[in-house]
Amino acid sequence: MAEPQIALSKGRYRARQAAGAADVAAAQALRSLCFQTAQPDRDAHDALCTHVLVENTDTGALVCCFRLLVLEDGSDLARSYAAQFYDLAALQGFAGRMVEMGRFCIHPESSDPDILRVAWGAMTAFVDRMAVRLLFGCSSFAGTTPQPYLDAFALLRQRHLAPGRWQAGCKAPEVFRFATGAQRRPDVKRAMLQMPPLLRTYLLMGGWVSDHAVVDRDLNTLHVFTGLEINAIPAARKRLLRAVAGQG
Repeated sequence: MAEPQIALSKGRYRARQAAGAADVAAAQALRSLCFQTAQPDRDAHDALCTHVLVENTDTGALVCCFRLLVLEDGSDLARSYAAQFYDLAALQGFAGRMVEMGRFCIHPESSDPDILRVAWGAMTAFVDRMAVRLLFGCSSFAGTTPQPYLDAFALLRQRHLAPGRWQAGCKAPEVFRFATGAQRRPDVKRAMLQMPPLLRTYLLMGGWVSDHAVVDRDLNTLHVFTGLEINAIPAARKRLLRAVAGQG
């Protein structure tokens, strides 16, 4: 199936597919700013992915970006970015098309919640047109120490671990195993404030996470493998997303 073109405008923002090398370079520059890398953030997966840019139509400024990699089913998971860090053997039996969403970044000076809504609206349209059954990726916390996020990790352990049949195994050399050891009772309000916006959205839709976080010193992040089975999204949430995507 040919991938659909991505184009969505809502209010002051529009999401569109990268049109060439200059657009990809702009996305890489935003990623570098968000991850605070000394060099432009680029890797071999950039050439494999569809890149999406969200721009402020008033100023033309790039305020958000992410990239998408379509996989036909679980047998294709070795091509994904996440497979470098997680043992995804359990998901190899997943039947149906998957999309890996990666390098999701919002400009640090842009806090308008409509940016995230437009990004998810564009994603929703893409997922529906491609008949995707699983959306996944790595959700990142800033920094490489877990202490600022202990309530968030405790809440993930308590409510949001992946089903055993899909759980990602450990593969990276340095991880934080937040689902083992003594149980911490999370402060839910504090935990949600600690969650990255992308991860909060995944969880609101019924997403789940790995039982450990990978310490990524190259990008100065802690990240968890995150999955969202499209059929499990609550009907009310689907209606909201499709309304943003212009399908409601």
